[in-house]
Amino acid sequence: MRISAKADYAVRAMLELAIASQSANLVKGDAISRGQDIPIKFLENILLDLRKSGLIRSQRGAEGGYRLAHAADEITIADIIRVVEGPLAFIRGERPEEVEYSGAAEHLPNVWIALRASIRSVLETVTLADVVAGELPVQARELTQDPDAWAPH
Repeated sequence: MRISAKADYAVRAMLELAIASQSANLVKGDAISRGQDIPIKFLENILLDLRKSGLIRSQRGAEGGYRLAHAADEITIADIIRVVEGPLAFIRGERPEEVEYSGAAEHLPNVWIALRASIRSVLETVTLADVVAGELPVQARELTQDPDAWAPH
């Protein structure tokens, strides 16, 4: 799976807001940009997408900024990625259950479905609060404990 810069930036921006939510502070876009080294123009577009989706709220004015629209333990990494990138698994622009092959590749959609299920099993269970606390759910934590998981392939 390839995580785009946009998805990475969106998750990192949301983590900044999750930290701020612990003290109910609003966070300005430029503070998120500086804190995570995200280009401000790129970040502004991401924040707009996140606001339109209902994951964050914004307030204008000198005391304005951004905040999470829900508790950090209610927002998963999958929620964020879907807002900025769409479905978690796409095969040539189609959902895995929509692709059809013939001959030797006839059963390949089963592999794509299994891949999507695997991705979901992590991204739909890990919340912003989990990442901020450094406490991943058991299944995700177990995956990181396998030394082969850290090896580049």
